[in-house]
Amino acid sequence: MTTEQVDRTIDVREIEGPPFDDIMAALESLEDGERLQLIAPFEPEPLYEVLDARGYAHESHQQDGGLWYVYVEHA
Repeated sequence: MTTEQVDRTIDVREIEGPPFDDIMAALESLEDGERLQLIAPFEPEPLYEVLDARGYAHESHQQDGGLWYVYVEHA
């Protein structure tokens, strides 16, 4: 998976309350071949199991400043 193309972005720092429902809604609206970029101030490890169980592939990278970028697409 490459991180170059991103079709949608969710920055969880901009969401009030738990971001899980917002993330799931964005994933459900992804078309085949589209990629979601998730930006978080922490590694969203609990999300990885959910993504795997629902048939999504993901790749994570921590950037300078401690932000995590998670790229998600249909597996």
